[in-house]
Amino acid sequence: MSSDPGGGLPDEGASVGSAAARMMLGSQLRRFREAAGLTPDAAGWHIRSSRSKISRMENGRVGFKDRDVRDLLDLYGVADPQLISAMLALAGQAHTQEWWAQFGDILPSWFEPYLGLEASASRIRSFDLQFVHGLFQTEAYARAVSALGLRGAASDELDRRVAVRMKRQELLTAAKPPRVWSVMDEAALRRPMGGVTVMREQLRRLAELAELPNVTLQVVPFLAGGHDAAGGSFSILRFSEPDVPDVVYIEQLTGAIYLEKPAATDHYLDIMNRLSAISLSPAQSIPFFQRISRHLQT
Repeated sequence: MSSDPGGGLPDEGASVGSAAARMMLGSQLRRFREAAGLTPDAAGWHIRSSRSKISRMENGRVGFKDRDVRDLLDLYGVADPQLISAMLALAGQAHTQEWWAQFGDILPSWFEPYLGLEASASRIRSFDLQFVHGLFQTEAYARAVSALGLRGAASDELDRRVAVRMKRQELLTAAKPPRVWSVMDEAALRRPMGGVTVMREQLRRLAELAELPNVTLQVVPFLAGGHDAAGGSFSILRFSEPDVPDVVYIEQLTGAIYLEKPAATDHYLDIMNRLSAISLSPAQSIPFFQRISRHLQT
């Protein structure tokens, strides 16, 4: 089988996040399988596994054993040593242990994949209906929000969940930070989580973050009336790697939905664009934060 050793793979020595690495490797393996005219069942049988595992591998939802990658590439007729080496290097990056592994005992299994996607994304667009996005929360605000879903939890667990939110925020000031464009409903700003003092601190924090060159904040005011995202919050993550598709993340009470098909992601992107169009501009949103802060009831 003839293959382009550079197609869709990072340059030699380049590093990508573990989530992006899994998705890139899975996408390549799917392309090779389809080019070879093989079914997921045949591929699963060849590595002593199942169709469902091949599906999870191709969707970047699991790690990769070197032996499985070698066996699949052999089955698909990939013989180029440079390409095989690049694929195995990508499999190694997919196994990289990220910082949130130390919090594995308190993080829901459905949330950990999001942390990987967030850490690998080059652009994050979000709409938040009830609370300020986790990337922008102050420690006190994060504690108040976390406590809602952890009634009766030990203080140590609450501390660690707040620590996860604070650690996530290092993305905003990293050497190569993602471009974050957040639209929030006015309701999220009017709800005084943790009390008036905490909320005023949170609103000041939003105004400060809005000054970062990679952060854009907008507010959908009540005066805009109803809007397309009345059903709830969501995030759209985009990646610089061409083989990694956009992902829409929708969090629910006991789980999360990850959407990757273009029809779904394009629909949410259209909603996001319409939300931005009816929102206050970034320049208008900063004084809006300050105005709400002054009007909070003590």
